[in-house]
Amino acid sequence: MSTDDTANPLLQPSTLPYGAPDFSKIKPSDYLPAIEAAIQQQREEINLIVANKKKPTFENTILAYEKSGVLLDKVTSIFYGLVSADKTTEIAETEKKVTPMLTELENDITFNKPLFQRIKYVYDHQYKSLKGEDKKLLEEVYKNFVRSGALLSDEKMERMKEINLRIAQLQQQWGDLLPSATNNSVVWVNNEEELAGLSEADIAQCKKDAESRGGKTPYCIVIINTTQQPILASLDNRQLRKRVYEASIHRADATRSFNTYPIVVEIAQLRAEKAKLMGYDNYASLSLEKTMAKTPDQVYAFLKQLIQEYKPKADAETRAIEDYARKVTGTDIDLQPYDRFYYSAKMKKETFNFSEDDVKPYFNIDSVLVNGVFYAANRVYGLQFKERKDIPVYHSDMKVWEVTDKDGKTLALFYNDYFRRPTKRGGAWMSSFAKQSGLRQQIPLIYNVCNNAKAPDGQPSLLTWDEVTTLFHEFGHALHGILSNCKYNTLSGTAVARDFVEMPSQFNEFFASVPEIFNHYAKHAVTGEPMPEELKEKMLQSINFHSAYALGENLAATCLDMAWHMLSSNEIPSAQYAPAFEIAALKDVGLYDEQIPPRYSTSYFNHVWGGGYAAGYYSYLWTEVLAVNIADYFKSHGPLKPEVGQALRDKILSRGNTKDLMEMFTDFTGMKTPDTSSLLKARGM
Repeated sequence: MSTDDTANPLLQPSTLPYGAPDFSKIKPSDYLPAIEAAIQQQREEINLIVANKKKPTFENTILAYEKSGVLLDKVTSIFYGLVSADKTTEIAETEKKVTPMLTELENDITFNKPLFQRIKYVYDHQYKSLKGEDKKLLEEVYKNFVRSGALLSDEKMERMKEINLRIAQLQQQWGDLLPSATNNSVVWVNNEEELAGLSEADIAQCKKDAESRGGKTPYCIVIINTTQQPILASLDNRQLRKRVYEASIHRADATRSFNTYPIVVEIAQLRAEKAKLMGYDNYASLSLEKTMAKTPDQVYAFLKQLIQEYKPKADAETRAIEDYARKVTGTDIDLQPYDRFYYSAKMKKETFNFSEDDVKPYFNIDSVLVNGVFYAANRVYGLQFKERKDIPVYHSDMKVWEVTDKDGKTLALFYNDYFRRPTKRGGAWMSSFAKQSGLRQQIPLIYNVCNNAKAPDGQPSLLTWDEVTTLFHEFGHALHGILSNCKYNTLSGTAVARDFVEMPSQFNEFFASVPEIFNHYAKHAVTGEPMPEELKEKMLQSINFHSAYALGENLAATCLDMAWHMLSSNEIPSAQYAPAFEIAALKDVGLYDEQIPPRYSTSYFNHVWGGGYAAGYYSYLWTEVLAVNIADYFKSHGPLKPEVGQALRDKILSRGNTKDLMEMFTDFTGMKTPDTSSLLKARGM
């Protein structure tokens, strides 16, 4: 190790508790040399496996492979946490340099024929005799190599390497372009009068957002990652509502300064070509093979059933809102998408005699987290949370908590980073600085990231109900990581199929409205008084008001994702015709509806073009079925009974990917197959 390496904190064992990254010592300039050194170390580790003259065995090949790359895992897990949540100029420049390096390493390992020959030998000769996690690890390693193209001819292998490298470059470009497009789509507002309808807190936030973005005008409205903007429910100014909505849908479609369509169509073409090289008709067929759904036909059968039941309810909902708008305005108003949230909110207030602004003072983010999210985890799983102010973070908005089990044993560190800033991409997510692994003797270092508005200093940051459920949702992912009890890093925590990974998070939303949990956190931010029972009942009864919209926007986004990934290379439209393809794809499945646009349109669908959900966005609906089935089990057996929580922990949350996922579901619920009819019922439809 060079002198420079010994001075680099990323290349040294952390001196902090549980191996936590020491952000007080790590400088942005440390990442590039650390990643370069870690790549070199993994190359050497792979070379040692290949050079072994002994007959391949589980121990000298599969286990040795599992032990390789520990340093690279550590460094890149920290680095990519910042790429998503605090992407400064220096971090962005480093990402551009390391993306091709990491892709080249992945290619060199995936297409290392002597390495794969050893893996295949072990799979052919030892698979039947292995048991438990050892057997599952061998299966995953072998199949991952095969799915990545390890059995391809030399010529096809070379082309696959080129495709992988180009996709990585394009996704890095997407990761730069989309946040810039979103940040530049802010809507500048000249005076407070235009913001009529907003609460004082929301107006203060608009002022703060304008100041943090250069103060071009006194106020601005920041665009969030989804198509619809929640602020539209409150804005009285119709022209401003239109500006906000159009800023959202046109943020990256070439009608303004940014255009992601060239990236989209090239990624789609490369994925289609990748599938063809692997012998599949389209990328969806390749991608779905390793999921619970298995095939596009299964996904479409699931979606068509939902669409058929959803459509009449959506049409009725739209007519009701339009009729209401005409009654309120006294005109023959032609309802537009930017009007829908506004008049729906007014209908909701009239129907239930309350508004979001009535309940927000009871959803102080600190109380929701500690007295809600953490309290539920304590009641159900016996977990305790203690803030650790001695552990450094990468941004002052973050907090760190030590998570201990009912016997006092430390299980994990949990970091939360909840407030939006220009260096953070949109949305909410969970990931880790380190996953749980018995082999590595590593406890999980888990984090949640959100994009909530931060109140001015000294004032409480208040949440909407949707933001409350998002906190519970992301912590469900965190629990999947925190409660993991697996031997191997490859199998631990959230390393499960896409159409299972969202189940623990969607299920955890269930606790947000369990009466004992709700009453424990829903307390006035100033007085500390609990939410009045009458207001609470009104709010909870209203949760599924006009619920067809939420299902419809999800279905539309899901079908867009599938449509793009069902195409062969020669069917993919040019960037110019990508918007027309989107409309045609939605019409094809009966979901083209100007009133209910996709939750994410093609040009800003980060899950699909920047993340790991290509041909997989359906999984949010698929896993919601699983989650509702599990919630029903909890309701019938006692929602806060520790023995029920322990059973879920033992049979699912601690198991990672060590067992067949449907078997895990059956072990807990007793159900042979999920009950899809429960989804619409749970959504009040």
